[in-house]
Amino acid sequence: MIDTHTHLYAEEFDEDRKEAIQRALDKGITEFYLPAIDSESHEKMLQLETEYPGQIFSMMGLHPCYVKPESWEKELEIVKNYLEQRHFPAIGEIGIDLYWDKTTLDIQVKAFEQQIDWAIEKDLPIVIHTRESFDETFEVLERKKHPKLRGIFHCFSGNLEQAQHAVDLNFILGIGGVVTFKNGKIDQFLSEIPLDKIVLETDSPYLAPVPHRGKRNESSYLDLVAGKLVDIYGKDFSEIDRITTENAKNLFQ
Repeated sequence: MIDTHTHLYAEEFDEDRKEAIQRALDKGITEFYLPAIDSESHEKMLQLETEYPGQIFSMMGLHPCYVKPESWEKELEIVKNYLEQRHFPAIGEIGIDLYWDKTTLDIQVKAFEQQIDWAIEKDLPIVIHTRESFDETFEVLERKKHPKLRGIFHCFSGNLEQAQHAVDLNFILGIGGVVTFKNGKIDQFLSEIPLDKIVLETDSPYLAPVPHRGKRNESSYLDLVAGKLVDIYGKDFSEIDRITTENAKNLFQ
């Protein structure tokens, strides 16, 4: 299995990072993709990648919650420099978040568009963070439509119509712990989205699946997400594993 979205460099893992990674490896998780947040955490993220070559891969980007009036342009310069220095499997996580701060929408859109331009230019997928912002996110993606524009709607928690819209725009859905929540709702329609449009993720340390909901999430819980997809799609575990792993490899490599 591949965890397409995990913040293993987060401080929540400072006490037992190696053990948490080992637990995931023991469960058969072979690759981990780390989304960037901002320059404060780049070093920790990139260091972890060097410790686990061929297993842990860093993305590069500026998270929408860290698009601040006083620093966003400087942060984007840092992202740009990294993208020019070396290869990354994706640009992310990027997007629009209107849950925490609606006042920065205009600069969030500018930062999102700039990073989409770089992704198209470098032929890289993007990993999208969208929270209370599906309409705004789709507006940007429609405006930026391009044959090379592709990626993941990370932590997808929208409705069927939004899921289909994302797929129509050449995106796949990142499915994590939310699919196991009673009030998550996506389990009610997900079977209508083809399995080749799905990848697995944890978003650890956040959004732990049931029965760990409310506690720290970790990559080893990815099997609980896959297990829920077994129920939803009526396929056996190895088939869910094989297809979602293939989807992730096709996107990132």
